[in-house]
Amino acid sequence: MMIEFLNLGSVNVRYREELRDAAVRVIDSGWYIRGQEVAAFEEEFAQYCGVKHAVGVGNGLDALRLILCAYKELGVLNDGDGVIVPANTFIATVLAVIQAELTPILVEPDPTTFNLDPHRVRDFLETERIPGTDTRFPLCKVKAIMPVHLYGQLADMEAICAIAKSADMKVIEDAAQAHGASLHGKKAGSLGHAAGFSFYPGKNLGALGDGGAVTTDDRDLADVVRALGNYGSHRKYFHDYPGLNSRLDELQAAFLRVKLKHLDEEVVHRRNIAEVYRGTIKEKSVQLPTAGDLGSHVWHLFVIRHPLRDALQKRLAETGIETLIHYPVPLYLAGALSKYRQPKGTLPVTETLCETVLSLPIGRHLSWNQAIQVSESINTGS
Repeated sequence: MMIEFLNLGSVNVRYREELRDAAVRVIDSGWYIRGQEVAAFEEEFAQYCGVKHAVGVGNGLDALRLILCAYKELGVLNDGDGVIVPANTFIATVLAVIQAELTPILVEPDPTTFNLDPHRVRDFLETERIPGTDTRFPLCKVKAIMPVHLYGQLADMEAICAIAKSADMKVIEDAAQAHGASLHGKKAGSLGHAAGFSFYPGKNLGALGDGGAVTTDDRDLADVVRALGNYGSHRKYFHDYPGLNSRLDELQAAFLRVKLKHLDEEVVHRRNIAEVYRGTIKEKSVQLPTAGDLGSHVWHLFVIRHPLRDALQKRLAETGIETLIHYPVPLYLAGALSKYRQPKGTLPVTETLCETVLSLPIGRHLSWNQAIQVSESINTGS
């Protein structure tokens, strides 16, 4: 029997009636851009995250890019300023920095959590040398840190925020994979100065299409983000900024309102599956992911490490178990980032992760028994 990595039809069928009612409500309203559904979702998501403001945007990349561009309009950032980002992340994190005409500074992760390593951030700030190179980057131009809550586990935000505070830098959370994760009662999206979320369909809180949001307690930032995503306009035909078209769709907002009510249930199920894996995978060559403090991991992905990752993936596929690799290529070796290309071997922790990580199926489509079957296949090869 095939065990799929993800089955969105199975995930969403449990909400079928609510989603259908939401769609009908939007269709009948006759208002499809920035209407009551978007306004209501923004209020509900802000309340869920524990912040004063949420702004719906087109996708997760735009959420991060609009935050950075808004800080430029507010005079906090300037062209060419440095933004510290983890070297192992999805490319959108770095594209947001580049598209805002800022400079990404790739810093190695902690090899146990896969998240940005605060110790390495401090090392960079002390030496002013771009990690893995002899190139100097003046400390006065490093203006922000963008930690990614990779795979659903919160980065070490207490340490990162302390570093940023001492250096007068902004902290912008890439929370695209961490909906609902929390630390000491504070949720992802409320731990830095601002945060960008993605509602890509496969996320823990996923739309039925693209979508994203910015969360913050900073009213000025929220106002500029909202205008920038609307052609730079607060009022129709009056354009204050060189903006773009990035607005959360009214229909997707209605769907997200339905699924937000069930997000905590989704997280509980993912945590249960993660505990099944963590308790039943016994293969000695497998390095299991760390769980972190209670509440800090929402298991968007369950990522193991194995020295013969490709062989393991092939063997699991032969038994009908679908797995994926997040992410196989270091960003500084990607053709799209050729301007920032560095020699192979520059950031060894990142490269080792790219060569050894493997994502197992996890989500509402997966049963406990299927998770145990995955574990048994890893343990026995059968």
